[in-house]
Amino acid sequence: MKDLRWDDIHLFLHVAETEGLSGAARRTGLSAPTIGRRMLALEQHTGQALFVRSQTGYALTQTGQALLAKVRTMQAAAQPVQALLSASAQKPIVRLSSGTGTALFLADRFAKLNRPHDEFRLSFVTTETVLDIAHREIELGIRSRPAEAGNLASRKLSNVRFAPYCSWSAGQPELMEWVAMDPARAHYPAARWVHDQGHPIRVVASSVSTIYQLVKAGAGIGVMPCFIGDSDPGLARAGPIIDDLREEQHLVMHGDDRHQPHIRQVIDRLVALYAENQDLLAGERALRD
Repeated sequence: MKDLRWDDIHLFLHVAETEGLSGAARRTGLSAPTIGRRMLALEQHTGQALFVRSQTGYALTQTGQALLAKVRTMQAAAQPVQALLSASAQKPIVRLSSGTGTALFLADRFAKLNRPHDEFRLSFVTTETVLDIAHREIELGIRSRPAEAGNLASRKLSNVRFAPYCSWSAGQPELMEWVAMDPARAHYPAARWVHDQGHPIRVVASSVSTIYQLVKAGAGIGVMPCFIGDSDPGLARAGPIIDDLREEQHLVMHGDDRHQPHIRQVIDRLVALYAENQDLLAGERALRD
């Protein structure tokens, strides 16, 4: 068998990750029929069935799954070489993933994380999905649990507390209804809490940032991390800290990449930023102010 072409292997990766030809076409700019022919040629070249084709897409065979794991490892190993040869290698990007609420906290304190003459750029990746650091989808992730497997390392940043908030101008907050997370997206305790209590709900939203904006607008009472609610003078606590709600935040990183100078710089600044705001994150700042 002749050597495989990396272009075909790379194309296989797109088809496998998007589970079909249409998604791979959007990623690559090639037409779906062209990609389909190349995948068929790849299977003929290797003598292996890599996909189970159906009207709903391309599912991987057992051989295809094994190949995908190997290709991801190859891609991860190639990235440092690509970075070295890239024109942008002089200013690498550090991708930092977090949920919506944490992203608001970090964006408000951007100057603590990135300075005008830094030899890197930050990319904020705001998602509730756990991205794959081991295969370098991102460099750093702030998560509610430490690293559990793979070539990963983690560091605990802080405990986070939650409380109910309403608009500062609300006349009788005790009479207000509630703003809650859409039940279909309420995948963590703080998001489910309003529903579990049986409070009257006026409006639901799909993200912490939208709940924050609705509460500021006077739509009702909403549960938020204290680091959001206590940082905004337009909000007031509508009740005490909710004892049942407590979240740990951990910084997760690649076991090897964490030693790169620009990534280490971001790590150190994140750790310092969280240390400076321990009282705010724990819900203690409002009690002293």
